[in-house]
Amino acid sequence: MNENKGTEIIRSSKTENILPQINSKTKLGDLREIAKDIKKDHELAMELWSTEEFLPRLLAILIMDKKLLSQEVLNKLDQDMKPHTFDERNNLMDWLMANQLTKDKKTIALMESWENSPSALQRRAFWYYQARLRWTGQTPPDNTAELLSTLEANITQEEPEVQWAMNFTAGWIGVYDEKYRARCIRLGEKTALYKDEIVAKGCTPSYLPEFITIEVNKLDVQQ
Repeated sequence: MNENKGTEIIRSSKTENILPQINSKTKLGDLREIAKDIKKDHELAMELWSTEEFLPRLLAILIMDKKLLSQEVLNKLDQDMKPHTFDERNNLMDWLMANQLTKDKKTIALMESWENSPSALQRRAFWYYQARLRWTGQTPPDNTAELLSTLEANITQEEPEVQWAMNFTAGWIGVYDEKYRARCIRLGEKTALYKDEIVAKGCTPSYLPEFITIEVNKLDVQQ
């Protein structure tokens, strides 16, 4: 991303050996295979992160030591993501959430404190994690009523990256909690978020009335 990095940056031999393995054709599965060989190496992760490049940063996330991910460190990673494109920074935060933040009680507690974070990416992680608690089949926490009230009050004013995660949470609440299903559908009808979204064949639309109906039907078929 930074074309003026210069030649003064000194990298370890580990980093110099790994970077040539990553190019525009590298897939997420390839990164996981590389990470599987490396295992955990936080120092190497920070070197890869310092490249400022998207794919090396995805690999860096996989080999970070979750025990070292304090709020201060996460704030720095958050700031470093901001120069990326909209999609890349969202992907980086989602990847960080799925591969690190959900793996330790300490980082889960940090995520759960981010509902009103000044960082849009951290607020996105808060809401995406709430959705994840539901779609992975875990028993959802007893905060559903409060979440829905917040969704109804704030979703239309939120940043786009947060708005998507809030909508996603409302979708899974509507799927798994029949008591709130009609309310979630009404929320989608009222906001009309993603109503005109065109999705690839086989993908579920984000528009809440359609999302909830399709996913509930899938569950009914499975049962």
